[in-house]
This record gives sequence, C-alpha cells and structure tokens, in this order.
Amino acid sequence: MRLILRFIGFAFTAGAILFLIGASVAGYVVYRYSQGLPEYKQLATYEPMVTTRVHAGDGSLLAEYSRERRLYLPIQAIPKLVVAAFLSAEDKNFYKHGGVDPEGIVRAAVNNFRSNGRRQQGASTITQQVAKNFLLTNEQTYERKIKELILAVRMESVYSKDKILELYLNEIYLGLGNYGVAAAALNYFGKSINELTLSEAAYLAALPKAPNNYNPFRQQHAAIDRRNWVIDRMVENGYVSRADGERAKAESLGVSVRSLPESSALAGYFAEEVRREIAERYGEKELYEGGLSVRTTLDPKMQAMARKAMADGLVRYDESHGWRGAQQQLDLKTGEWGALLAQVKALDDVQPWRLAVVLDADAREATIGLQPEREPSGAVSSERETGVIGTDGIRWTRRARVNQALSPGDVIYVEPMEGKSKQFRLRQIPEVSGGIVAMDPNTGRVFAMVGGFSFDQSEFNRATQALRQPGSAFKPIVYGTALDNGYTPSSIIVDGPFELDQGPGLGVWRPENYDKKYAGPRTLRYGVEHSKNLMTVRLAHDIGMPLVAEYAKRFGVYDDLPQLLSMALGAGETTVLRMTTAYSMFVNGGKRIKPTLIDRIQDRWGHTIYRHDERQCIGCTAKNWEDQPEPTLVDKREQVLDPLTAYQVVSILEGVVQRGTGTVVKSVGKPLAGKTGTSNDSKDVWFVGFSPDLAVGVFIGYDKPRSLGGRTTAAVLAAPIFRDFMAMALKDKPATPFRVPPGIKLIQVDARTGMRSSGGGKGTILEAFKPGTAPPDGYAVAGAGETGALPGGGAGQAAVGGGTGGLY
Repeated sequence: MRLILRFIGFAFTAGAILFLIGASVAGYVVYRYSQGLPEYKQLATYEPMVTTRVHAGDGSLLAEYSRERRLYLPIQAIPKLVVAAFLSAEDKNFYKHGGVDPEGIVRAAVNNFRSNGRRQQGASTITQQVAKNFLLTNEQTYERKIKELILAVRMESVYSKDKILELYLNEIYLGLGNYGVAAAALNYFGKSINELTLSEAAYLAALPKAPNNYNPFRQQHAAIDRRNWVIDRMVENGYVSRADGERAKAESLGVSVRSLPESSALAGYFAEEVRREIAERYGEKELYEGGLSVRTTLDPKMQAMARKAMADGLVRYDESHGWRGAQQQLDLKTGEWGALLAQVKALDDVQPWRLAVVLDADAREATIGLQPEREPSGAVSSERETGVIGTDGIRWTRRARVNQALSPGDVIYVEPMEGKSKQFRLRQIPEVSGGIVAMDPNTGRVFAMVGGFSFDQSEFNRATQALRQPGSAFKPIVYGTALDNGYTPSSIIVDGPFELDQGPGLGVWRPENYDKKYAGPRTLRYGVEHSKNLMTVRLAHDIGMPLVAEYAKRFGVYDDLPQLLSMALGAGETTVLRMTTAYSMFVNGGKRIKPTLIDRIQDRWGHTIYRHDERQCIGCTAKNWEDQPEPTLVDKREQVLDPLTAYQVVSILEGVVQRGTGTVVKSVGKPLAGKTGTSNDSKDVWFVGFSPDLAVGVFIGYDKPRSLGGRTTAAVLAAPIFRDFMAMALKDKPATPFRVPPGIKLIQVDARTGMRSSGGGKGTILEAFKPGTAPPDGYAVAGAGETGALPGGGAGQAAVGGGTGGLY
C-alpha cells in the first residue's frame, strides 16, 4: 500500500513538473511568437477591394472595374445553404470551437510526420484561414502555423462567429478571378447568391482548397468529385437529406461563365470615358477597389443606333474608294485552317462582321472558312463553319471576277447577307474614322457616344479627344452673336469679295465661298442656310471678333478663341462633345448645360457621393400632406443667350434642313435643324443638329488629317449619318415642332429680300422677330458696289450700322 501511495505521489509530482514545464514552454512559445504579430483589431474596420460596377440608364450592366473581382455581402444576406456548404467543406465544428480545432491539429501532425515532410497538410479552421489570409503570409511553416493559432484564439475573443464567417466568405479566392461567394455565384452561374442550387453551392464550397485543381473546364472530373464530396459532407452533417444529395450529385456542374451584355460591346468608348472621369474625380484606387455603383446616362438602344449609323457611314465612304486587300495572309499548307485562323486576333465589337479565311476562289465565287469559336476553357472549338462569297458580295470592289479580289489564304472580314443562307458580303475595316454624340439638350445627359469604328481597334475617342476644325458648323455661333446684338434674320449682308490687309509681310487675306461665286446682298438667314463664307466674315468683322470670342467661350466651344477673322469660319479646333453641347443651348432656350455621362455615383455603403442633377426641389422632403404647396424644382441654369435670340437661330437652322446645305436630312420627316461644316481641303466634315428634345453631333475625318476628297462635303458624308441616326431614334416619336418662346413675332417675309410679304407664294417664309424689330417694307442698299478699302481693312463693305434693314 505504501508503495502504491509512493508511486501515486511520484506520478503526481512528475505530472505536475511536466505540466509546469509544458506550460512554461507553451507560455514561452506564445510569448515569443506574439511579439510583432499583426494587429488583428484592424479587421473591425476592414474594407476589402470591391468591384466598381457601371450601369446604363436602364440598369443593365455596362462595365466592371476591379483589381479583385468581389461583391461584399453581410453575413445576414448569405443564404444558409451556402453557409452550410462551406462549413461542411472547411470547418464543420466552426460554431463549437474557440478558433482552434485540437482534433484536426493532431490529425494533421500525424499525417505530416508520416509523409516525412514531402507534403504538408493543414487543419486550419475558418478562423485560422481568416488570420492567414488577412494578417499573415501563405508560407507553409510551423512558425507561421503557431502565429496563426495565436491570432485565431485572440480573434475569437474579440469578434463574433458571424463576423469571422462574413470576413471569410467575402475574402476567399474561388478561381477565374473571383473573390468571395457573391462574385463567384454571379460569374460562374450568372445568378444572385440567393438563387444557387444545392449542387452549385457545393461546387463553390469545393473551390477554396485549390481553385485551379477544380477548374470547371480543364479539370471537370476532379471538380465533380470534389463537389460530390462536399454534398456527402452536407448530408452527413444533417444540412440536406440523402435524397436531395443524390439528386444534386447527379447534376452536371452547370458552369457558364458570365459575359457582359451585348450592348456593352457597342459602348466601349462611352464606358472608357466614364472610367476616365471616375479616375480623375476619385483616383485609381477608389475606381478599382472602392466598390462604387455608377449609374450612367447611356441609352443602350440609342447607342446601338448611333453605332450602326456611324459604322454604315464610314463603310459607305471607305468602300467608295475601293478594295485595299486582305487583312493578312495565312499559309494554309502549314496546318488546319480553323486552328490557323483561331490564332488571328479579331475585333470583338464589329458584329455581325466575322473574321474568315479564303479557302478557294474562282471567277464566280470564293469558299471561306469562318473563325471558329473558343470553348470556355480557351480551347478552339472543333466545329467548322464555311460559306460563300459570290459576285454580289464583292460588287463594291469594282472587280469583275471574285478571284481578282480574293485568293486562298486571305484573311478578311465578312458580313452575312440577309435572307441568303451561307452567303456573305466582303467587308474591310475603314481607314477613315469619326465620332457621334447624342444628348438631351435640356439636361446635358449623353444618351449615346461613338468615338470611332471599333474600340477594340483604337481606344482614341474622336468624340471627346480629337480636336478638329468644325468649319461652317461654327457659323451659328457667329450669327447668334449678331442676332443677340441688334441684327435680325432679315438684316442684309453683302455676299461679295472681301479683302483684309494682314499687315507688313503677311499679305492680303481673301476668303472665298465654297462655290467661288457671289450672291450679292442677301439676308442673314441666307448666309447660314447656304453657308456663305464671305457673308460670315463680313458679319464677324462688323460685330468684332472679341465679341464672337466671348460668345464662343459662353457656349463652351473654345476656351480662348484667337481673335482672327479666319476663326469665324471655324478654323479653331474643338470636339464633337463641345459642339453638340453648344447647339443644345440654342434649342433649350439659351440655358447653359454641362454635358455628362454620369447621373449619380454611390459608394460601397449606398451613399450618393455625386449627382449630376443640381436642381433644388422645394417641398420634396415633407413627410405628410398638410395642404402645403406642391413641390417645385428650382432651375438655376445660367442664361447664356436671350431665349428669343436662341429661337431665331433654331428657326434659321431649321431652314438649313428645309432649303439649305442640309436638305438630305429632310427625309426624316420630323422637325429638325442643324448645320453642315467642312474645313479647308475637306479634311474634316461635320453635321451638328437637333430635334426639340435630342441634340446630335457628327464628325468624320482621318486620324492624321488629310483630304477626304476634293468634292467631299459635310452634306454628302456627315449629314447622311445624322439623318440615319435621327430616322431610327425618332421613328416612334411624334413630330414635335420647335417651341416658340413668348415674345417672338412670326411675320411673313420674302425669303430673298427679307421684306414683308403680303402673299403666301413660293418665296415667302415665316420669319422670327423680336418685339420692335419687324422688317421694313423696303431698304436702301447703301454703298453697294463699293470696292475701296474701308475702316478696319475691309473691302467691298457698306459702312451701315446695326438695326433692321440696311446693308452690312
């Protein structure tokens, strides 16, 4: 008995000593590795990188910007099915342990000992994974593991289980560039996380261990096995029934990688302009990590119309100059044609055009092979599609035989011929480019923007970045300045020779009309409608270029226009967006607007941090109706032009469409107004115009300015693009007339002389006059025929002052 007692005492003493030694060692280890540990309390204010999402005006997704594709969800918004799947796969005892699972640690230690260090196995709990992912590195060492254990225990004492699980489910990498369960659900299955099935939730839970090993396309069998293992664990843990588990295991993976809507491919220039604006406003970090929600002004339907009108116009011009040859040549003897063609980069935003290779060609037709699609895994599809290009498909090339234009191995673009199966038309990427902008003239909201033929081909935006000469499209600013300073639409200006002595060594400047003819004394309206350079220069000389420059600045066309008479003819450089904005101020009654592509921006928490609409709403915040006045919107827009003057310009520009240089637009059949613009040597052609509620600007030209052709004018090239777009955009809209402001007097006048007309004959028009400026019954042409130099260096001018009647 004594021996037994001694043994027990010895054992107790030895155990106590061992316990003290173990505790001391453990305490030392904890102390040592606790030194310099990251501050885990920072997780309380953790804000992960979240994807910025850009939406069109109708709510459809336009673009996403991120360094890590992630959508953050609070734990309350994550379905129990998804939580169950991840707990079963990663840490079934998560809600029971204190951050460390002793059983798992022992199991991992034994397995690692048996493997002799060949492959380390972990037993990390979800809390440990959070500690590693947020605060430590991924190195597989016992030192890192000890730190992980210490942090896990400390975290459990500070944060709730739900908070730790929320951090984990939003942080983990789940393959194919997706971080967190919300982004993975959307991009793997095209679903909200609340719509995931058992099979889909289990597959996502299978990914954290090794996403690349369970790639749904390259490692499909391994992915299904791992998913089924997760489902078995969910059944074992009682989250789902065995019957439901077996049904889920019988399903395919069902992964279909999400792509952006087709409309986003047509809006590359618009989306890039939005991206640049956000980056300038908030910085690159906030753009790619801040999780902003951006609602843009884009109208996807109108954007598609603008893209089609611009592409058709560019192709029309380009094809009129003939066939330039294939994109490149493939040696079909070196491999299978589909595999060879798949290696050629095709433009993704020129649908319905497709890249093809000529397989055979004779006089009557060419057999082509269309570029094969790629599987989601990136592999080239085994399916092959062929077609035929006949003589109809190459008629625009002016080649009599097909094999005069095409040879085997030629890589070309083709477009399906409507109503003809497997028949294609030859196409080529235009060398010429251009831009188009469509906006609401009352708010400045840009509905559509196209900055070139293909954003994939060139990201340079000709609508906002290209500085080009607007030519005669600038003239309405000059005439608007005159009308705002004493002139009327019936004021008479001489269309005759004009000379300006530019000083010693500079010679005499002698501008000319496009047709090199003179019309003599004509009305101010006539000068705009028929785009008379000499009338414009004479008018600008009379009112003074400083005043013209001031109005050009008011309208935002130029910031600092050089005060040279040549600038009155649009010799300065500006952008399509600026010109469209300026014309908007004519049709909206002379109110200043700021063009915008963004309606509002919200931060990751849903707080609005930017709103374009700056109007104040008085009475909109009332909680209850107590017979108070109705809410009112306060419009604080600056008046840059008298509303009566603005309407006079609108009326004159409507005449441009009815009987001037823009008559090609008249076929739309709706009230439209606008102005053509052609720069010197036809390097730039423009048409800027509007309906009562839609302003549109079009520019066409080569990126490296050169002549578009001696006889090419805006009326031939730019105006038809405007016409085609407006025909589509206004198709289902009523024919709304332009709004006439109070105070305008509409008086019948002779279109040629500007004098009152008692009859309603062919030459009679309704002219808009301000109060007290009605036209006289006649006028004297003072100084007609003068050719001598007049004060200011002008020639062939009459020195008659402002007012109605008289000669300018």
